Amino acid sequence: MCEGASSTGATPSEEMNGNLMDFLDEPFPDVSTYEDFHTIDWLREKSRDTDRHRKITTKSKESYWELIKSLLDAWSGWVVMLLIGMLTGTLAGVIDLAVDWMTDLKEGVCLSAFYYSHEQCCWTSNETTFDDRDKCPQWQKWAELMTGHSEGAGAYVLNYFLYVLWALLFSFLAVSLVRVFAPYACGSGIPEIKTILSGFIIRGYLGKWTLLIKTVTLVLAVSSGLSLGKEGPLVHVACCCGNLFCSLFSKYSKNEGKRREVLSAAAAAGVSVAFGAPIGGVLFSLEEVSYYFPLKTLWRSFFAALVAAFTLRAINPFGNSRLVLFYVEYHTPWYMAELVPFILLGVFGGLWGTLFIRGNIAWCRRRKTTLLGKYPVLEVIVITGITAVLAFPNPYTRRSTSELISELFNDCGALESSQLCDYVNNPNMSRPVDDIPDRPAGPGVYSALWQLALALIFKIVITIFTFGMKIPSGLFIPSMAVGAIAGRIVGIAVEQMAYHHHDWIIFKNWCRPGADCVTPGLYAMVGAAACLGGVTRMTVSLVVIMFELTGGLEYIVPLMAAAVTSKWVADAFGKEGIYESHIQLNGYPYLDVRDEFTHRTLATDVMRPRRSEPPLAVLTQDSTTVEDVETLIKDTDYNGFPVVVSRESERLIGFVQRRELTVAIKTARQKQDGVVSSSVVYFTEDNPQVAEACDPQPLKLRRILNLSPFTVTDHTPMETVVDIFRKLGLRQCLVTRSGRLLGIITKKDVLRHMAQMMNQDPESIMFN
Repeated sequence: MCEGASSTGATPSEEMNGNLMDFLDEPFPDVSTYEDFHTIDWLREKSRDTDRHRKITTKSKESYWELIKSLLDAWSGWVVMLLIGMLTGTLAGVIDLAVDWMTDLKEGVCLSAFYYSHEQCCWTSNETTFDDRDKCPQWQKWAELMTGHSEGAGAYVLNYFLYVLWALLFSFLAVSLVRVFAPYACGSGIPEIKTILSGFIIRGYLGKWTLLIKTVTLVLAVSSGLSLGKEGPLVHVACCCGNLFCSLFSKYSKNEGKRREVLSAAAAAGVSVAFGAPIGGVLFSLEEVSYYFPLKTLWRSFFAALVAAFTLRAINPFGNSRLVLFYVEYHTPWYMAELVPFILLGVFGGLWGTLFIRGNIAWCRRRKTTLLGKYPVLEVIVITGITAVLAFPNPYTRRSTSELISELFNDCGALESSQLCDYVNNPNMSRPVDDIPDRPAGPGVYSALWQLALALIFKIVITIFTFGMKIPSGLFIPSMAVGAIAGRIVGIAVEQMAYHHHDWIIFKNWCRPGADCVTPGLYAMVGAAACLGGVTRMTVSLVVIMFELTGGLEYIVPLMAAAVTSKWVADAFGKEGIYESHIQLNGYPYLDVRDEFTHRTLATDVMRPRRSEPPLAVLTQDSTTVEDVETLIKDTDYNGFPVVVSRESERLIGFVQRRELTVAIKTARQKQDGVVSSSVVYFTEDNPQVAEACDPQPLKLRRILNLSPFTVTDHTPMETVVDIFRKLGLRQCLVTRSGRLLGIITKKDVLRHMAQMMNQDPESIMFN
């Protein structure tokens, strides 16, 4: 007789089954989480949320308290959106104010209050006149403050030196903070956000430290004068806010699929505050970054973008009661003949996008594979030094890029003091002040054109080397600056042609002598849209962002023409935008819905194991011991294991996740008596029978078995398999023939196969 036999009168199997069922009624802790650098299973997450919602609905009928809890659960999504919008808008306002002050700090300081920017300082002065609104005694440049002289070579050299010194200090602080405290705070963040929204796990990328450091270093990086913007990083900041508030509600913290719905809405709020474009933000999230965007997420994205825009408007960082710095008012309609230069600007935008993507990716690849990547601080310092030294002599590159774009967008009114508005006035012509006719360009305009041409070359070259450094760096504003400079140059050229050759057939029905018929600022706006579209491949959201950004609602057709032309031209050289190119460069497992798979391969060509590889690691439904399972987990790094009837038949009955299996065995060893290494693991529906009382107690894990894993046959075309992975967000797919398991296809296998078919390195797909 075996030792330790039961003396209660109950049979061993009855006693064991009672304990077993009690154990199984307890939920396993933490089985919903995934490992770092793994992809989530969208179908499983959706199923879990449906089960959770069904339980809440059922319980809500039992008592008033449960009804209140169900209402709170239903409203939690809107509460999260409200909090995201408020925090994102507040952070964006603080960033805007800090950038204005620190950018001006490179040139001088306000004596009445050192924390005032140049503009704020002169607003508060009683001695400021409208003609000299940028000059006031309270604002002093560094040379004037230190030496008492504001003019002369000595003052110029001192101002030049201090401008470069401040720029180096800001960029050094930015790169140091990123390296020491939050390495994930560098770059734009949008490629990683796209990958995370597609179901990838990158722990810490949306954490609290990343949020704090990215906010601080974004101010420093933009203020340093580098050719970068704050718009892309603001999307990352907003998603960090979204992740922060998700952790407050178990509905989102315990379900990775639901969390991604919140992050999609947060991305919309980020663009909303970056450009003051709430509708454009929602469309940007839908078109550019989101992978799964149900109708409910659309409404919540709209609400989050609205709250963020309201919050930013309340802070009023630009002091003009508007959300944006680039607000323009044009007094002239556009003419059909102008579509030709608009389309040419679209062609330029597409070519610039192609040049930038290829140049930047080549430089980033060199950075990853050479010694250059080991010295990120030195790289940032060198690029900042070159940028500051070359930028200071040219007034159009010395100022912040946002101010430059604002000046290029502006129409020349009677009160404009810009060099771009130095036209020759005809004293014999009397017209209303707000209707300035076309006039011959004066010496200031020609001087500005040369400076703008040099600024264009400088921006094109330096932006290629700046984007991707180990500091927060957005791409929207530098791209828009390149397009705005090119557009303004083209606009002035068309304007002067129309003035000097108004009798040409092309201008005859368009321009009358003495009438205003060409708006150079409009060309700058169209050029900005074209270049941004060429780099990012945005279309619909880009046009909406541009007219929200500028208020130029009646100029939608020119913007659409330029955006579409830009995309067509850029797509002729390569389908990927800058964000997709960086995703490929980093090897993230991202299945782009826009990519077409046209190769005639079958599932059997891609599935694993291959002929030369060992057989597939599987579990059997009733003959595998706990020790066997633990050894399998220890010796492999697979995300899960198929469960079959027996190794002889290989008939598939389900799939079990690695993490759930690990947690279940660990929990069973702690809470269920008699579970030892030799205990048999059962995945069957019937309760296992124990022959004798001394036999180790079995472990029934039917609860964690997925009884309906997604399967395809070995002759399914890969075109269909790729489509299934994209649309259902699968993590893996099992391959069978007549119910018999043949192999498995993971998302990583699909990506490797696609890379192979495109003659790329399949090993570039790095993660699980």
